[in-house]
Amino acid sequence: MSAREAQRTLFMPYLTAGYPHPKETVNLLLTLEKSGADAVELGIPFTDPLADGTTIQKANEIALTAGTTFSGCLSLVKEARSQGLSIPVLLMGYANPFIAYGEEKAISDAADAGADGFIVVDLPPEESKDFVRICKQQNMSFVPLISPTTTSERIEYISQIADTFLYCVSVTGTTGKRETLPSDLKAFIQRIKEKTDLPLAVGFGISTQSHVTQVGKIADAVVMGSAIISVIDAAGGVNAAQHIREFVSHITAHDDSQ
Repeated sequence: MSAREAQRTLFMPYLTAGYPHPKETVNLLLTLEKSGADAVELGIPFTDPLADGTTIQKANEIALTAGTTFSGCLSLVKEARSQGLSIPVLLMGYANPFIAYGEEKAISDAADAGADGFIVVDLPPEESKDFVRICKQQNMSFVPLISPTTTSERIEYISQIADTFLYCVSVTGTTGKRETLPSDLKAFIQRIKEKTDLPLAVGFGISTQSHVTQVGKIADAVVMGSAIISVIDAAGGVNAAQHIREFVSHITAHDDSQ
């Protein structure tokens, strides 16, 4: 169901696959769904995640040290599906791991595992044609990113590549928790709406329920990453799923007690 059909703001948390340990990822995915997540971004660990702030960089390092690979991430998605995960799973990562694995094989294997699409942070639209074509062949979504520095003409071009929604980066720079949202966010989103009718998800810096409420007034969905990882950090390796359940249920105002 789309945000417009549901008449509410959809919530899409980010989770680094393999963090805090590969054995915990499936349970965390299931917990996110039970706590009100409408979809989830599953981060593919990478050695040089330039678009991410220190919180997610650290999560990447820990996941890689634990031996998390792209194929391992797909196994986690498959296992989560076998245990009842039903919300969409978007694989978010950088181009190198997918290229090293083989783009066609990466997309085909991801589809077979039960993933629903890709967000490739560092893949320019002009270089994404083959990747997008293969995604379409496999009935997988390709979600491009638009930043505040993207020109209106380029927004129109990027919108033609997307097939489900656009990921709107709220600020220039890296991911990470922020106290306030950018003052020009509303104008940025309005500029995108002038060029496309596609649903819009806003990410980077979304970290509180207040942020979710504010973004919900101008966009269809919110993406929350560093704040989720920080909750896992704060758990100190003890019952991370319970901490995530409490945090996300508060953000989404979801009652999962029934």
